[in-house]
Amino acid sequence: MAPISLADIVSSLPSDESWGPSTTTETLVDGVPYAAYSKGDKLGRMADWTSEGKDGRDGRGGRQQYNRNYRGQLDPRFVFTQFITLTVPPDQQVYGAGTSSLFAIQVAEDESSFSVVDNTRTSTKTRGFGRGGGTIFRGRGRGGRDQRGGRGATFQRVGGRGGQQGNFYDNQRGGRGGRGRRFGWKDYDKPQRNRESSVNIKPDWQMLEEIDFNRLAKLNLETSAGEDIETYGFLYYYDRSYDKPPVKNTERKLNLVERAAYNVTTSSDPVIQELAEKDEATIFATDNILSMLMCAPRSVYSWDIVITRHGNKVYLDKRDGASLDMVSVNENAADAPLEASEGNKETINFPTALAEEATYINHNFANQVVTESETSKLEMSHENPFYNSSEETEPLGSKAYKYRRFDLSLNNDEDPLHLIVRTELDAVVKNNISGEDQFLTLKALNEFDNKAQGSGGALDWRTKLTSQRGAVVATEMKNNSCKLARWTVQSILAKADVMKLGFVSRVSPKIHDRHVILGVVGYDPRKFAEQMNLNLANGWGIVRTIVDMCLKMAEGKYVLVKDPNKPLLRLYQVPADTFEEGEDDGEVIPEGVEEEE
Repeated sequence: MAPISLADIVSSLPSDESWGPSTTTETLVDGVPYAAYSKGDKLGRMADWTSEGKDGRDGRGGRQQYNRNYRGQLDPRFVFTQFITLTVPPDQQVYGAGTSSLFAIQVAEDESSFSVVDNTRTSTKTRGFGRGGGTIFRGRGRGGRDQRGGRGATFQRVGGRGGQQGNFYDNQRGGRGGRGRRFGWKDYDKPQRNRESSVNIKPDWQMLEEIDFNRLAKLNLETSAGEDIETYGFLYYYDRSYDKPPVKNTERKLNLVERAAYNVTTSSDPVIQELAEKDEATIFATDNILSMLMCAPRSVYSWDIVITRHGNKVYLDKRDGASLDMVSVNENAADAPLEASEGNKETINFPTALAEEATYINHNFANQVVTESETSKLEMSHENPFYNSSEETEPLGSKAYKYRRFDLSLNNDEDPLHLIVRTELDAVVKNNISGEDQFLTLKALNEFDNKAQGSGGALDWRTKLTSQRGAVVATEMKNNSCKLARWTVQSILAKADVMKLGFVSRVSPKIHDRHVILGVVGYDPRKFAEQMNLNLANGWGIVRTIVDMCLKMAEGKYVLVKDPNKPLLRLYQVPADTFEEGEDDGEVIPEGVEEEE
C-alpha cells in the first residue's frame, strides 16, 4: 500500500470551519441534549426545583443531601458529544442523567411526609456518653443479661446498671457480658518513648547481626527434658500456712530476712569451669541468662548478654549490676511506668525504683515463707559452691543448684551440641498424697498502686484477690508477660514440680519500703506455660540460632543487645578487655551526672 502524503490528508479535511466527529440529531431534541429512558419506568420527576441546596434550608441535614445527590454524577449540560463527557462539579445539581434509575421515584423522600403510629414507649436517654447514658453498640458476643439478641447481631448496652461508667473506656470490660474498647485507645497520637540502652554502645564495637523479633518468633527446636549432672546446696521445707487466705486486716508483713544470696555469672562459676574442662558440653549458661534469651520476643526494656567464645566453647555471661539481675514491673503494660523525664512526679513509681523494690521483695519473700530448721532440711549431693563460712557474716539461705544438660543437636550435625545450665530451686514440700518431696520455686508479684499511672488497669488485690483471683492473674499475665514467662522457663529448666507465686502489696501506696503478703498460689509450671501461650521449643530455637552465629565467627567476645525502642536484637563484636576490671562497665550515665575521673 502506497504511503499517504500530507497533501492528501489536508485535502480530505472538511471544508467548513468546524472539525471533529459529525453531529447527529439522535441525542438532540430541538437542539437540547436528551437522555432516553425506558417507557416501562415510572417517571417520578423531570426536574426537582424544590430540593434544598447542599447547605440545606436551615443549615441542617445538608451534608447528607449533598453526599447522596451531588457526588460523582453526570450533567447533560456538560455533554457536548457522545464521545466527550465531563464530570459534574460538586456544587452543581443534576437534571436528568443518562440512566433510567434517575427518573425513578425516590420512595424514601416521597414517603418522608408520612408518619407511622407507634404506641411503644421510647427512651429519651439515648444520646451521647453522659451520666446514665444508654448508648447501644452493635457487636459480637454471647447474649448476656444486658444484651439483646442471640448469636448474630447482638446489642451491648454501655452504662446504666450493667456498665462501669467511670472507667469503661479506659481499662475495664463494661457491663455484664460486653467488651469495652482497648486500653489506651486515646493514646494513639502520643509520641513514642525513647528509652536508654542497658549498655553504652562504644564506637569501636562492630555490629555483626541485626535480628528482628518476627524472625525469632518463627524458630522452633524440640529438645528432651534434660538430665541432672550435679546438685549443690540445701533446701528448707515450705511453710504451708502461707497458702491459706489471710483474714481481713490480719495480713502477714513482709520481713527483712538477711541471708547470703549469690548470683554468680557463668564464666565465674567454679562448677561450670570444672565441667568445661571435662568437655561435658559446648554451651554454658545460667537459668537467669538463658530464660531472658528464650523469652526475648516478649521483652520491652533493653538488656544485654555477654557471649564469649573460647575454643569450641560458648559462655553466656552477664555484666555485674546488669538489668538481668533486676525484676521489672509492668514491663508489658499498655501504659508502662514513666520516667522522670517523661513527666512522672512519683519518684517511688519510677521504673528503676519499682525494679529495685520488686527485687527486694523477691529476695525476702523466698526466705520468709520457708521453715528454717537444721533437723528438717533436704541436703543436696554437694555443699553450696559459693559460700565461705569463714568470710560470710550472714547465714546461708535455702537454695539448691542443679546443673542440668540439654541436647540441642540436629539430625544433620556431625558432632552433638549440648548445653549445661545452672538452675535454682528455692524450697521443698511434702506431697499430700504420696508423701514424696516436691521441689518449688518461689516468686513474688508486687502491687504498688492500682490507681497510679503505670498500673496497667490492675485490680485492687486486697478486695479482688480472693473473689476474682483468675482476673488478677490474667491482668498480671498481660502486664508482666516477660517476667512471668522467664519465671516459668526457669522453673521448667530446673524441673520444679510447683511454682509458687506470692502476691505482695504495699502497706500504703505512698510507702514503698513496707509490704504485706496477701496470698500465695501454686501452679504447675508446664500448665502455666500453656496458659501464657509460652512455647518452649521456640525458646530453644532462639538459643540454637544465636549459638550458631557465634560458632561461625572467630574466637573473641560478643555482646547481644536488645534495642531499647525497637523489637530487635543486635550482635556486636567487642574488644577482649571489654567489661574487665578497671575498664568502663558500659553502663549508661544519667544526664546531669558527671563521670568520676
